[in-house]
Amino acid sequence: MTPPSAAEFKALYDQTGWAEFPEATFADALAGSWIVCTARDEDGTLLGMGRLISDGVLHAFVTEMLVADRSRGQGTGARILEELVRASKARGVEDIQLFAAQDRAAFYERNGFRRRPDRAPGMDIAAEAEHAR
Repeated sequence: MTPPSAAEFKALYDQTGWAEFPEATFADALAGSWIVCTARDEDGTLLGMGRLISDGVLHAFVTEMLVADRSRGQGTGARILEELVRASKARGVEDIQLFAAQDRAAFYERNGFRRRPDRAPGMDIAAEAEHAR
């Protein structure tokens, strides 16, 4: 449950290809985290991490579930997610939510999450270009 450095977080995030941010952004994100769980190899190299953000009472939200390419398919992500859920419940927050990347939903389903029905609440802010249409 020891957070990575901002540089480690950035290096792992950069592997995703989602977006590029300066290292200071990752430092701020870590500072705003409720719970951070990491996985490291025997040399201390960061293999994966996950973060929870929360109000600490009602809801927790899983964000940045990241696993290094070389560690995928070895249970690293499942162990991180299990620890995040355990830590949240230990602090009294049972409602744990997340947004799964389009091709990653099955991973979360295998690890105890379920898709919300179409009629369930949940929306995302549209990109400005899409919003302007």
